[in-house]
Amino acid sequence: MKFSFKKYLLACVVTMSGVSAYAQDADSDSSVTEEKVMDAIVVTGALGKARSVADSTVPIDVLSGEEITAVPFTDANDIIKTLVPSYSISRQPISDGGTFVRPASLRGMPNDKTLVLVNGKRRHRSPLVQIGGSGTQGPDIATIPAVALKSVEVLRDGAAALYGSDAIAGVLNFQLKDAPDGGVITTDIGKFYEGDGFQTTFAGNVGLALGENGFLNVSAEYTAADATVRAEQYCESWFCVNPDDPRFSEQRILDFGADPEAFVAAAQAMGQDIHGAEVVQPWGQPPIDAFRAFANFGYDIGDNAELYAFGNYSQSTSDGSFFYRYPGNGTIEFLRLEDGSEYSPLEIFPGGFTPRFKGDVTDYSGLAGIKGDLGGFTYDVSGRMGHSEIQYTLYNTINPSLGPDTPTLFRPGDLINEEMQFQADFTKDVDFGFSESATFAFGVSYLDESYEIKEGSPDSYAPGPFAGQDPFGFCSDESLVADRTPTTTGAAVIAAGSTLNCADTDDSVYNVVGVGSNGFPGYSPEFSDSYERDSYAAYFALEMDLTDKFALDTAIRYENYSDFDAETVWKVAGRYSVTEFLNLRGSVGTGFRAPTPGQQGTTNVSTRLPNGFPVATGLFPAGGAIAGALGAVPLAPEKSTNYTLGATFNAGDFSLTLDFYSIALEDRLNAISTQDVSADPTAGQAYLNFLALEGAGVVGAESIGGVFYFQNAFDTLTQGVDIVATYDLDWSNGHSSSFTGSVNYNTTEFDSEVNEFFNAEAQFDFENGSPEWRGVFTATHQAGPVGFLARANYYGSYENSNGGSTVSVIQEFDPEILVDLEVSFDVSDDLTIALGARNAFDEYPDAGTIGETCCGRIYRSDSVVDWQGGYYYLRGVATF
Repeated sequence: MKFSFKKYLLACVVTMSGVSAYAQDADSDSSVTEEKVMDAIVVTGALGKARSVADSTVPIDVLSGEEITAVPFTDANDIIKTLVPSYSISRQPISDGGTFVRPASLRGMPNDKTLVLVNGKRRHRSPLVQIGGSGTQGPDIATIPAVALKSVEVLRDGAAALYGSDAIAGVLNFQLKDAPDGGVITTDIGKFYEGDGFQTTFAGNVGLALGENGFLNVSAEYTAADATVRAEQYCESWFCVNPDDPRFSEQRILDFGADPEAFVAAAQAMGQDIHGAEVVQPWGQPPIDAFRAFANFGYDIGDNAELYAFGNYSQSTSDGSFFYRYPGNGTIEFLRLEDGSEYSPLEIFPGGFTPRFKGDVTDYSGLAGIKGDLGGFTYDVSGRMGHSEIQYTLYNTINPSLGPDTPTLFRPGDLINEEMQFQADFTKDVDFGFSESATFAFGVSYLDESYEIKEGSPDSYAPGPFAGQDPFGFCSDESLVADRTPTTTGAAVIAAGSTLNCADTDDSVYNVVGVGSNGFPGYSPEFSDSYERDSYAAYFALEMDLTDKFALDTAIRYENYSDFDAETVWKVAGRYSVTEFLNLRGSVGTGFRAPTPGQQGTTNVSTRLPNGFPVATGLFPAGGAIAGALGAVPLAPEKSTNYTLGATFNAGDFSLTLDFYSIALEDRLNAISTQDVSADPTAGQAYLNFLALEGAGVVGAESIGGVFYFQNAFDTLTQGVDIVATYDLDWSNGHSSSFTGSVNYNTTEFDSEVNEFFNAEAQFDFENGSPEWRGVFTATHQAGPVGFLARANYYGSYENSNGGSTVSVIQEFDPEILVDLEVSFDVSDDLTIALGARNAFDEYPDAGTIGETCCGRIYRSDSVVDWQGGYYYLRGVATF
């Protein structure tokens, strides 16, 4: 039953028409929050002088501190998704490390093709490599607390010539608060309409003056959220846990020596124990406990010089699930023990089990530099380091190959990403005689990166006796004897009362089960290593106002990686002022992205659904022997050519921007479609894949049902348009209103042959699996101390297919509109309280009916349309 307060809450917020922005925080004197959006000054996208949004040669969004605070999320990913329609992120509850670090995209491209900056400096990557799709390894911007942000600048254009690798789709620049005094404290509590997912967030920011010449601005945030469950009982054609369903697998349970009624009771109790629900397979938001902090420092040392520094520390813990393990699924099987008796994992987990996966994520960074003016040159010299680490723990699972000697808790290993960079940037105003003004910029950079896979505990990867058939030599070798008969050892256990029957190929003595902690086998010494590289770069840029109407920006960059050949990329962008109100702008340039050390070195064996059925699936490095045996070649950089053409219109309180874009991406990195693996000699190519794995030394190859790897698989063409309109309205009674509409249309299609890498289903889903249309429409109204906000998030239709080698079934998902509503009240000049509802009308995407929506899942978990339902919250904001 849904929360009974829902109807009352919705009636209140609908009557009051939405939510206002809160009282301004300590940075309210910032020009970004006071000026109109088109007049806001930005530094992203230009290495010379800063420009306003209207005067920029490329499309840039500026999200002010007020806008950020007014979004009912604390995760920076969700905030940007809410405000920037071309930015998408989904919740993936069963995606290995993707449960803890969510993949995002800008303009339909994975987030490792969007460069993330903090105060204009490159942000280090998360250690997580997403094991599916594009193998994304990008920064985890969830580590940046919203309370620390003065503004966010979103450059929606390729900028590799300015910033280097990764800036193919665009740039996100998070500007930290820098006020030398004042502060803000916020408290936020909320819960989903379904009654779960209770969340509490405490956050604070304070500015401290360091004499008359400096500041220290510190922000911290603590968040705790319970899990949600949006699932039904596991009930499929191959196994069902619901006794009231005709598919209920009573005979399967009896075959394993369990009482069906007791089995179901144990399974439901297991669900209650590990995630608080009666279903054995949870789907929803994982629980999280997180502390995040940022500090920003600046000090003027005179002589036109300033010391600056900033850094962060973040610690979070979350856990999710893998697929439910039921009797006879290849994991829960009878095994013949050394004394001839039989054993089943049901002796440990009477109702089967759902492995749980916990991740402890630690992230910290530090940057220090000096900038100033020397002899007509401005300079900025800095050094930074970044460290991000995930420590994995598996529990409520087994290492099947160890039989009854298995533990149920494992440490499968850690992932660590580290970066160190030194950078020097210089600019100088120059006079060419033919331009009104010109700025010459140049700089150099050195970057050292490492990605480490740390070995897990031995029991998490050890091959136990049951990783192969007949581990105790009970039966004769079938290669020597046509009809297998008991050996002396086998005869002895039969004489002692064992039911061993060597002539029966279905006897448990021949069962083979998986190696390693089930769900996520640990990193063995063979796959535990450190991958390192360094690179250096130099760039030159020239920004000119050729006339008072025409501005031209150019840039060229040379970058050399120790593991790849050198790359040179360039960009030209221009703006022409047609009238006082209308500007035309456009750009053309090239870009590249070097595959990260993590993408080159990551390995993983986990449960996936390549054909709609859960199997153990292995991901192996493209440059390694195992993937090489299956036809993989080492990875190479991705390269792009970007075009934009747009216009800006600004007339008083109304502004409009319209930008078309085209991104041609060559040698795009992506995981190939999973190749089937089978130890059955009659299985054709699947058997050949098994032989390749066995020949490459993969322990437990018999238990792997599929394998894949990353490749520079194909070329794509991404095209679209961004439209942003704003209108401010002041009323004669002192009230004020603001309206903002942002729309993105985006399509991506293959621009090369892909049959070698993608089956028909994967090709269809790649081009059709995300909405082409996305829109965000926001209205605010301030009536004295009372404020209202209403925001509509629009998602267009999209499709998903099923069928593997053929597209046999297609499901079309209808468009969705999710509405946020909020009302706020200024209790005093320093205190504001707000009551609101996110997804106020409790909308859900269409339930999935094909393919991956099995195993208790109701909605596609990778849907960009939120499937948690309505959420109501109460927030207090105190400034000082």
